Amino acid sequence: MKYKGIVFDKDGTLIDFHATWSPTYHFASIELAKGDAILAAELLTQHGYDAITQRFMGGSLLAAGNNEEIAHAWSKQLADRGSDKEFKALANRLHDIFVEQGGINSTAVPNLKRILKQLKTAGFKLGVATADSYQGILNTLDAFDVVKDFDFLCGYDSGHGTKPEAGMVLAFCQSQSLKPSDVVVVGDNSHDIEMGRNANAGLCVGVLTGTSTRDELEKIADVVLDDIRQLPNLLD
Repeated sequence: MKYKGIVFDKDGTLIDFHATWSPTYHFASIELAKGDAILAAELLTQHGYDAITQRFMGGSLLAAGNNEEIAHAWSKQLADRGSDKEFKALANRLHDIFVEQGGINSTAVPNLKRILKQLKTAGFKLGVATADSYQGILNTLDAFDVVKDFDFLCGYDSGHGTKPEAGMVLAFCQSQSLKPSDVVVVGDNSHDIEMGRNANAGLCVGVLTGTSTRDELEKIADVVLDDIRQLPNLLD
């Protein structure tokens, strides 16, 4: 077996991005806008949400940003969030909403548990590297009984940097005694592929269960799959 480890992005790769995050973002925007529907819509559309297609654009803040980055952007649009104290309160509330609503709305990609079991049986070490929080990983994946299948979990707040930096992948490698060239990075967005490139991962795989199109991913990934169900055959 050429490769020994796989680092998965979470949202858009293990989790159906739009089914999970569209209702979560809408809930957050209307609460933080205090019921102002126009302002709530602006919080979404100015950062990557297309109201016509009802989808999030690949590479946009809401498709690829972490909680703190979203909080910073939204705080500039919310008139009463100007001070450091108010920003911290906003960031904390946004974190809580994402954890709570992300768990409630979490929708797995098809055959998630079966595919992870197949990869584990084949001997791969598995990790998650996400722009969500560490607690968000647990909340969104716990319902599908797959958390135990992973050897490494890393959120933006786990202390290994943020995407597209290499830190999450390198931390996975160190924890599992692997070289970056032994590792496959799988994700739905440009920042996932760039993270893999920056870490000198052996293979960078794009999937179409998130926010990016095939054309967008084919420009940067080594290979593009419809979803992770095709991964075992690719790595066989």
